[in-house]
Amino acid sequence: MRLEVNGSWLEVQASTLAMLLDELGFETACVATALNGVFVARPARADTPLADGAKVEVLAPMQGG
Repeated sequence: MRLEVNGSWLEVQASTLAMLLDELGFETACVATALNGVFVARPARADTPLADGAKVEVLAPMQGG
């Protein structure tokens, strides 16, 4: 499946948002996610299916200033 993740197009095997985060190596407890512009809470990721062409944003907190 082809998804846009943080502005880059990727070919992935994942079928849910939780599987995508695992496939891409994100530390799931430390990120916020959105699918097609809609926030997805951590408990809902495993039940959130992905569709070809979807846009996923993964945001991690940053320190500094």
